[in-house]
Amino acid sequence: MERFQNVLQRLRLAAGRFMLGRNGMDQLNYALLWAYLGVCVVRAIVVALTRSLFVARAFDVLTDVVLVIMAFRILSRNLPKRQAENMRFLDGWRRVRRLTDGAVRRHKDKTHKYYTCKQCGTICRVPTGKGNIIITCPKCGAKIQAKT
Repeated sequence: MERFQNVLQRLRLAAGRFMLGRNGMDQLNYALLWAYLGVCVVRAIVVALTRSLFVARAFDVLTDVVLVIMAFRILSRNLPKRQAENMRFLDGWRRVRRLTDGAVRRHKDKTHKYYTCKQCGTICRVPTGKGNIIITCPKCGAKIQAKT
């Protein structure tokens, strides 16, 4: 048993030495992993419903591409480039989260109504129950006629 543990420890140390200077797993790779798992689930459902060999092969190609990209990113030694890719992904993810979080908050807010300016896209918040009003956009000064 002790000999087996020594072998495992040596393998763990060898894997650690191999991964020195490589990218490893980052947030983009975790997102790719979740995308891979999602595509696998969708593939199983779609293939079970359609029983199409062509559809199965198309999903197989898609999952293979995702796995190759993940392996390339994990084993890459070009750390600045992989970190820049990860930062671009995180910036986009933050934008998506900010939009969805704001939409959820606006939907839950029952004391205010939200209107979007048609000229600049600014979201204007006004209290409910004021009747027909004219809202002036704070950013561009455009007028919005609305009912609260």
